Amino acid sequence: MTDSNPEFEPPPTRIVLYPDPVLTSPASPVTAFDGELHALVERMIELMREAEGVGLAAPQVGVSRRIFIAEPEPGPESVPVVFINPELELGGVLEPFEEGCLSIPEVRVMVRRPNVVKIRAFDLDGHPFELEDDDFPARVWQHEFDHLEGVLITDRMSPRDRLVHRKRLKSMREDFEDIEDIGR
Repeated sequence: MTDSNPEFEPPPTRIVLYPDPVLTSPASPVTAFDGELHALVERMIELMREAEGVGLAAPQVGVSRRIFIAEPEPGPESVPVVFINPELELGGVLEPFEEGCLSIPEVRVMVRRPNVVKIRAFDLDGHPFELEDDDFPARVWQHEFDHLEGVLITDRMSPRDRLVHRKRLKSMREDFEDIEDIGR
């Protein structure tokens, strides 16, 4: 990412929906901590809040970079945390919890994840930091980290959840194909 990187111009205008391929490809590391990165993160925060989400990863706005934001307890005084090039250390026990995804609206599934997470990342200015949690923020971090790896909640669905949501996912695939056909 440099000042002439066209990937960030213009800034993202929307949240990318399933099954867009950017959602299933591993993201590339961030290499420059510059004004374009700041602008991208500001726009991600706006989009996440408009959608009333608690986290958003760069691939979800069409940018294949290892960045996510998390605001597990949104509110007037809340400040989202920015995680750049994060690494997770998982511990504890697997716990089921219902998750949704801004890129897959109207789909909520039970996902089993470790309940303790230590995360190491860089902030917007390139300074390293580390956090640890054993509650809802830990789950949000894992969900958003999955996006950086190209993993979606559809990949973590039980056979029952696949059956329950098959029509919605099929409809989303068809809508995506229609859009792709128009673009050709």
